[in-house]
Amino acid sequence: MTKRILGIDPGLTRCGVGVIDVGAGRKCTLVAVSVVRTAVDMELAERLATIGNEIARLMDEHTPQVVSIERVFAEARNLNTVMGVAQITGIALREAANRGIPTELHTPSEVKAAVSGYGQADKAQVAEMVRRILRLDAPPKPADASDALALAICAGFQTPIARLGGAKRSHGSVPAAAKRPTTPAQEAWLAAEQAAKSGRRNLG
Repeated sequence: MTKRILGIDPGLTRCGVGVIDVGAGRKCTLVAVSVVRTAVDMELAERLATIGNEIARLMDEHTPQVVSIERVFAEARNLNTVMGVAQITGIALREAANRGIPTELHTPSEVKAAVSGYGQADKAQVAEMVRRILRLDAPPKPADASDALALAICAGFQTPIARLGGAKRSHGSVPAAAKRPTTPAQEAWLAAEQAAKSGRRNLG
């Protein structure tokens, strides 16, 4: 059965949105991808409305079954950026909830591990794997578009560990039954999630 997934790479200046279909054997097909842009000199409310309206439009147009969003972390060096990202994340969560669409939050390391098998892959490596998985002629550009598609792929490639509810996955902890991944991919996924939590404060 085919599952349609919408991935969102939240940002105030550029918000990547990608839609894919995941079928049997994890075969992924590109449905749509775009980057919503707002100018830095726009009022904050106007920027949020612009991005929120486009996210809502895409949800209505493509009717995804799952929405996958990057999980936000705050560090001293990125507090200003993370505030805008958190605001967009909140809007996306609200729009999905209003439509009854389940949502998932994934850390960058989780996405990298799911797409490339390596939680520390760089953006170029992830973009190339997105190209291969979706059978595209070239990696999606800009990076925000590629990241949004990678988030959608991550949700489509979920392992049993990834399917655990938020309470069970809080701060990277997992129940004892899930502590023994059965495949290298599952092991890489769990290691990436745990590494992403180290030394950071989770705002998700």
